[in-house]
Amino acid sequence: MLRESDALSSRQDAPWLTLVGLGEDGATGLCREALVALEQAEIVFGGERHIALVGSVPGELRPWPQPFRNALPQILRERGRKVCVLATSDPFHYGIGNSLSRAIPSAEMRIIPQLSSFSMACTRMRWPQEDCALVSLHGRTLYRIVPHLQPEARILALSWDETTPRAVAELMTARGMGASRIVVMESLGGPQERIRETRADAFALDDIVPLNLIAVEVAATHDSRVLPLAPGLDEEWFAHDGQITKSEIRAITLSALAPRAGELLWDVGAGSGSIAVEWCQRHLRNRAVAFEARADRAERIACNTLELGGLAIEVQGAAPAGFAGCEAPDAVFIGGGLTEDGLFEAAWTALKPGGRLVANVVTIEGEARLAALHAAHGGSLRRISIDRLAPVGGKHGWRPAMPVTQWRVEKP
Repeated sequence: MLRESDALSSRQDAPWLTLVGLGEDGATGLCREALVALEQAEIVFGGERHIALVGSVPGELRPWPQPFRNALPQILRERGRKVCVLATSDPFHYGIGNSLSRAIPSAEMRIIPQLSSFSMACTRMRWPQEDCALVSLHGRTLYRIVPHLQPEARILALSWDETTPRAVAELMTARGMGASRIVVMESLGGPQERIRETRADAFALDDIVPLNLIAVEVAATHDSRVLPLAPGLDEEWFAHDGQITKSEIRAITLSALAPRAGELLWDVGAGSGSIAVEWCQRHLRNRAVAFEARADRAERIACNTLELGGLAIEVQGAAPAGFAGCEAPDAVFIGGGLTEDGLFEAAWTALKPGGRLVANVVTIEGEARLAALHAAHGGSLRRISIDRLAPVGGKHGWRPAMPVTQWRVEKP
């Protein structure tokens, strides 16, 4: 006797597309509802591994096209027919589900998920999932794991391929976390499941299958290179040539910019890109565009973007010419070039209503420009002075840095 959910597949008003999550046990691990959907599908889309896992089906099997971005148009062309799309485990956890749901109304699509590899890994490790950082390195830079490398952190990372576990171990060892526990889990949930454990600095596992997940328990010491959580990173964290917003000023500037989740920043006259980097570190969905005229500095921005978390920072050329075609920002920081003709006006025009603009200057000419802009647009002005201890002969004294004048304004 079929359950009520099984009968959905025979209703005339049932969705035309069924998204089926597969585990490593293939068709044998599917529920009755998923098996009925596969049996009745006219077309079944999936990767070569997915197709091999389900075996033969009555409908037409269509492997994903290359490049993969062409898959969605092919699926949409079959609207109205009975279509199955095969995905890995939970399609909405770093899977194809999000892309499909943006293009297909929910009433037209049915979802039958499996346990995600993250859920299975937590049960194998006996770790509460809410205490773990979940990271996908599949198709992403290895450095996405860096912000999560905190003392005693528990991290579950989905690998890109068989080389990822060793690369993670080497990265952690280089950052002084060699005593960390690394557990490599291969083919979770399938008949070939295998789990092996080692230390990061003693990694010698071989014959790793491409489909694997890494569990990491971070062991850090006071000498480990742990990325601080507070804004205002020390300058030594960045590749730079001296053209960098100093750490104290940067912390105050980030506070003035007031980043919110998912927002886009324009960092104008970016130098090392330090403001853009710390903006993106505030939330994983934050993005930035760094405008920098010099090619050598643009290369350093790209390096900092990668090594400080694989952040979502796009590097463009000189402002204001580089503004053309860029998405409108939620916030703008002008750290250089404010006195150039048309630069402020172009940035102000592009800024979204309600957006914040912050500008820092150190010259008399820059202050004059800020005073005029303040008179025209309002906002707030402040001068920030930082003194640092420095040797004076055989003694010590306070050495002032150049004071920074900062203007903050919100666009009506």
